[in-house]
Amino acid sequence: MLDKDTIVALATSDGHGAIAVIRISGSEAFSTLSNIFRPLKKVNTKERITLGFILDKEERVDQVIVTSFKAPKSYTGENLIEVSCHGSPYIYRRILHLLIKTGIRMANPGEFTMRAFLNRKMDLAQAEAVSDLIASESQVDYKLALTQFEGETYKNIKVLRRKFIDFASIIEISIDFSEENVERPNYSKLSTFLLQAKEHIQHLLNSFHLGNAIKEGIQVVIIGGPNVGKSTLLNSLVKYDRAIVSDIPGTTRDFIEETIFFNGIRLRLIDTAGIRHTKENIETIGIQLTYDKVSNAQVILYLFDAMHYNTTKILKEFSNIDRKFSINIIIIANKYDVSSKKLFLNELAGKYYNISAKNKEGIDELLENIYNLLDKRYFKSNTVILNVRHLELLKKTLSTVNNIYYGIEQGSTDDLIASDIRKALYFLGKISGEITTNDLLVNIFSKFCIGK
Repeated sequence: MLDKDTIVALATSDGHGAIAVIRISGSEAFSTLSNIFRPLKKVNTKERITLGFILDKEERVDQVIVTSFKAPKSYTGENLIEVSCHGSPYIYRRILHLLIKTGIRMANPGEFTMRAFLNRKMDLAQAEAVSDLIASESQVDYKLALTQFEGETYKNIKVLRRKFIDFASIIEISIDFSEENVERPNYSKLSTFLLQAKEHIQHLLNSFHLGNAIKEGIQVVIIGGPNVGKSTLLNSLVKYDRAIVSDIPGTTRDFIEETIFFNGIRLRLIDTAGIRHTKENIETIGIQLTYDKVSNAQVILYLFDAMHYNTTKILKEFSNIDRKFSINIIIIANKYDVSSKKLFLNELAGKYYNISAKNKEGIDELLENIYNLLDKRYFKSNTVILNVRHLELLKKTLSTVNNIYYGIEQGSTDDLIASDIRKALYFLGKISGEITTNDLLVNIFSKFCIGK
């Protein structure tokens, strides 16, 4: 996969479309295409876009637009051509066949992006973000992936590596020239830096849970007693009858999950079994599933019936959930439109909202409140770890930083401290791509689509 020959692949998705784009990269890209391409007019060397025909011997296959990028000013850093043809699978497959007949080969998955990394067009974290950009399904997904692609992760890692390199240099000089009058390591400064590094790395580690939640969808779990309108609320949020609605308490025995998009955020709405004491085995299992879902949620919608409620019970359950899970809780009074009772929840002023799930009143306001709650808590950070590989390497870095700090406290030798700093540099370097192996690159880029 590290060959430097010329490669070709379809850059657009396989199937019928208005236009298909074929990408060619490598030192022989221009000469290869010239074997089968004839421009409509004499080519001006300053022009990057040329109109012409793909020929099979003398037969015209298709009229195409050729866009040329000379190395190093291209995506891959090599000579690169993109051929835009009509989007018939027959046409673009025939052009691919003609190109391969000239002696170039089909690209492996992710090979274009891997060449961009090898030619220093992007760091490894940016290259991995390309895959996240392609897979993004919401505005927030896209923004996080774009932040990674623009190099935010690398900037953070680069700052840490630079500091470690500075300290390592002084320690290594001190070891190599121990009998000469050279600068001694300032372990007090190193310890201060290590505490800052630990805090920064822990922040990055914590951000992974946010990044993962955004990629997979923010979990919004609807809970409450039986027959308070949880399933009706789910149906109102998804705008169709997804859950069975019944006057019989305990109808929902399992959880029901649906996904919606609101203001660029993917929300995974989960309707759960009503919480109550019961002797029915199946219903008990459903209630346990409710607690399991709550423990993984980012938002809890606690629903109660405005017609029949107990203030003391509501306050107690709110307090229990808040204390046990420490997550965002929105309290909702359902059926307020038909309730003759006045709500006396002064203790929760500003924390609960009135809705009528059946009549879809207050639903848009509820979604806005969910968004505002998430925006304040989750969507302000620019640096979020999205990649499991980065997560594992940061965990190893944090463990090593702890070892260095403990070693200094215990009076370890310069040799041992220098050895641990080299480990930290190694782990950080594997995130940015400053330290790589062939197997690592193959594993990362094989997960990409062919044309990337």
